[in-house]
Amino acid sequence: MNCFSIVLSSMEDVQRFCSLANQHGCDIDVCSGRYVVNGKSIMGLCSLDRTAPAAVEFHGSEEQSAAFKKALGRLVVE
Repeated sequence: MNCFSIVLSSMEDVQRFCSLANQHGCDIDVCSGRYVVNGKSIMGLCSLDRTAPAAVEFHGSEEQSAAFKKALGRLVVE
């Protein structure tokens, strides 16, 4: 499992994240506070607080995780 932080500040960011997440066959969880939602669920992502960074738990290989982070681009925060 690989973890990194993202910021989904707009509805377009949520849609982009969800679209990219659905291109992977592994599980992707997004954690915000004490809530954990499926990263492939647009309804789940919309229910999170978008004013603060969220943690992504990517349950795939290192290569898949690196490709996913690269595709997310500016959504990833360090």
